[in-house]
Amino acid sequence: MQPNTPHRARFSGAARWFHWLAFALVALAYLLINLRELYPRGSEPRQLFMQGHIVIGLLVFALVLPRLLHRLRNSPPAITPALASWQSTLSSLTHGLLYAFLVVQPVLGLLTVFTEGRPVIIPFTGLEIPSPWIEDSVLSHQLEDVHKLIGEIFYYVIGLHILAALWHHFGRGDDTLKRMV
Repeated sequence: MQPNTPHRARFSGAARWFHWLAFALVALAYLLINLRELYPRGSEPRQLFMQGHIVIGLLVFALVLPRLLHRLRNSPPAITPALASWQSTLSSLTHGLLYAFLVVQPVLGLLTVFTEGRPVIIPFTGLEIPSPWIEDSVLSHQLEDVHKLIGEIFYYVIGLHILAALWHHFGRGDDTLKRMV
């Protein structure tokens, strides 16, 4: 960097790593659950995609706590130029929803499997996480319905997040996107 060149603040390397890893895992979870639909119920490929979806969900969940702890210890860099208060409020709300999604979806998915009375199978390892509950198919279907509904809603929240980043970069011309790359 040359002297007298303004420094553009970026998120820490860890924050950027958490963000892009979460993005990749969530995208992979969506891809796997959608690819599952290409195969008939009960088929081996369908089961493999489902198991992969569950394992990726567990990885997302495992990533959330360290990511939240890092976020609490490291304030995000300021956006230049600064946002209007309503934009800052909308940004905080959207980010809060995204973090809630990263916690709630994996928990709902895990509870759905466990209330089916099934273990979580870790593909290619022979390892299983046994269900701590007896089968409750009514509760399992209810949890699955909520899990699916939230998953569908979050297509839009994630899309809003991406559109907002692009709007900040191309429309508003601020450094929001540059802070995360």
